[in-house]
Amino acid sequence: MHEIEIHGTVAAGYERVRAEFAAVVAEEDGESGAQLAAFARGRKVVDLWAGREVSGTTLTGLHSTTKGAAGLVVALLIQDGDLDVDRPVADYWPRFAAAGKDRITVRDVLVHRSGIVGVDGGFTVEELADERVVAERLVGQRPFFAPGSVHGYGGFVTYAIVGEVVRAVTGSTIQHLFEQRIRAPHDLDVYLGLPEEREHRYLPILPWLASAEMAADFAANAPAPHGIAGIAYNLNARGFTAADVMALPNHPSLRRLGQASAGGVGSAAGVAAMYAAAVTGLDGREPLLSLETIATVAAVHSSGPDLVRGACAPYALGFEAKSLLYPFLGAHAFGHTGSAGSDGFADPHSGLTYGYTRRRAAFAFTAPENARLAAALHRAAVGDDIASAA
Repeated sequence: MHEIEIHGTVAAGYERVRAEFAAVVAEEDGESGAQLAAFARGRKVVDLWAGREVSGTTLTGLHSTTKGAAGLVVALLIQDGDLDVDRPVADYWPRFAAAGKDRITVRDVLVHRSGIVGVDGGFTVEELADERVVAERLVGQRPFFAPGSVHGYGGFVTYAIVGEVVRAVTGSTIQHLFEQRIRAPHDLDVYLGLPEEREHRYLPILPWLASAEMAADFAANAPAPHGIAGIAYNLNARGFTAADVMALPNHPSLRRLGQASAGGVGSAAGVAAMYAAAVTGLDGREPLLSLETIATVAAVHSSGPDLVRGACAPYALGFEAKSLLYPFLGAHAFGHTGSAGSDGFADPHSGLTYGYTRRRAAFAFTAPENARLAAALHRAAVGDDIASAA
């Protein structure tokens, strides 16, 4: 372990979070960098960063942490009464009914029980960047498992499907609604479509550093390209590898179009502020979501083994059910992680919101340090006695 300079600030009482962050970046490849941010009831209490090229305003690819931004758009449409998630997708997008998909509901898609995790033959990178093209490829695709029977993560396709529903309901896109209703009013550093004038702030995701032992372990346990998990990660596309999955946000077209499943760009502070705007409000504003809406979208729908992600991948409505991943959080905690290691969530019970980004891709799609950092944040916010009881 070697000492890495930590930049930024923490509020009084959150010093332990800084210490845990310092330990994390020292244990990892600290020079490539990471960011950590948190709000407590709308007040920024943590804003930290480390790494040779990283600043507090550095932007990097969010991968599926993007789904949290898209999920908030869907939550607002549910709250407005404009979207009925129990109607079949085909009611909104008739062509989707082809190939045995006529009974799949919007809810099925949002909780990863639709059976649609990818397409035969996979997607090119240019196709993945444009969710209208992804949606078109999905029209003729049969489900890979019986809809509603089990759950399997639709990593690249979920919000391509939901995006067509949103377009039918509103005449607009998820990206435009996010910008209009969420990002711009709160000046958030999260983008579904990175403006050209902010492109200079983007730092590419770096490939993971794996020891020979780690590489051998990954090779032994990697998804078969034509199995359900391989299809979901697009490994069934010719020449597409796990390293290509990690590097996707480095393709300018993905950042420019901001596809709503995995194409978002942002900072840790932006992610944490986004969730604060949703559940506690920022700068004296009312929260975007009502308590009733939070209860609706945070309710656990899918838990137990996931056909794609494995043993523990629980889902709420458009989000991950974070209380089942981080048991010290309240039952209505919700958010979403990203495959290169980023994460973001809101815990309405404690009023905490969290954002984390790392520039170097995490090995094997996960970043276990998020559990450590989130636990340190929770202990600082609620006290050791309450945290240990939780």
